[in-house]
Amino acid sequence: MSPDQADNQAVDEGVLDPAAVAYFEANPWSGQPIEEYSPEIFELARGPVGAPPSQDIAHVHDDVVEGIPVRFYRNDGPPTGLIVYFHGGAHCIGSIGLMDNVARELTHATNAVVISVEYRLAPEHPFPAGLDDCETVTRWALAHAEELGVSSSQVAVAGESAGGNMSAAVTLRLRGNTDVPLAAQVLIYPGVDGNATDFPSRTEFEGIVLTKKGGDMIWGLYSAGRDISKDPFAAPLHAPSLADLPPAIVVLGGCDFLRDEGRAYAARLRDAGVEVDEVCYLGQPHGFVNFNLPAAAEAFKRIGAWLPPVFERAGG
Repeated sequence: MSPDQADNQAVDEGVLDPAAVAYFEANPWSGQPIEEYSPEIFELARGPVGAPPSQDIAHVHDDVVEGIPVRFYRNDGPPTGLIVYFHGGAHCIGSIGLMDNVARELTHATNAVVISVEYRLAPEHPFPAGLDDCETVTRWALAHAEELGVSSSQVAVAGESAGGNMSAAVTLRLRGNTDVPLAAQVLIYPGVDGNATDFPSRTEFEGIVLTKKGGDMIWGLYSAGRDISKDPFAAPLHAPSLADLPPAIVVLGGCDFLRDEGRAYAARLRDAGVEVDEVCYLGQPHGFVNFNLPAAAEAFKRIGAWLPPVFERAGG
């Protein structure tokens, strides 16, 4: 058990942080669950521009990898490794522009090169189209890592929410199927259950950013009405085995609808012999990293302390 988990036993992690309450009061649209998508919502929530840049990164440019739009981030000097980043957005919304802040923070915290992936979205492109894109760019990163200044053994995947789902699924797809394994996986409040299990956090935090109705709608769009709830690449928590996967850091929010499935995934990874650093930030809602709440800085600091040594070990 980590110190953070031990602390959480003494403090009620499920009381919404006053900073989050104030944020939602000032930005009510952020905490409002989406339970129906319209063309107007899609247009706004897939836009090319997000919040003002949160970190100055020396080199940022857009490109195309194997036909998939991407955005590269890197600072001057030797990078610690290479992160392939998949943005969140319930598999239906989000973009490399809207989640530019997360990619910048990952670059700043870890001093890695970051490739942010504009993967295809449902409902136009249901499972597994977006995952195929994420896998394609990750394989490209493994093959071209040395051109970006790192060893092919120093490639990680990262993502939040739906992007955490993609990250976990990519590690499962690539397990034993590449010349060099992935170095790490960074899972930030990942959705890994496929809407199949009624975890307590789904009841306790109903209506804070996410709802059961919205989750059913999202899963219906992503699955295109098919029963993929036990497909390990759609719902990694249901993979028969999580053995031989790369080390993971799992970042959770104490007031997150998805908290318990992320915790269950971390436990299964640990039980399978995978190195896991699990941390839960008290009182944080789903999306706290995207909203750049005060706890987000601590989360990125934690990732920045954990990932470079993992890269170093993998490169050695």
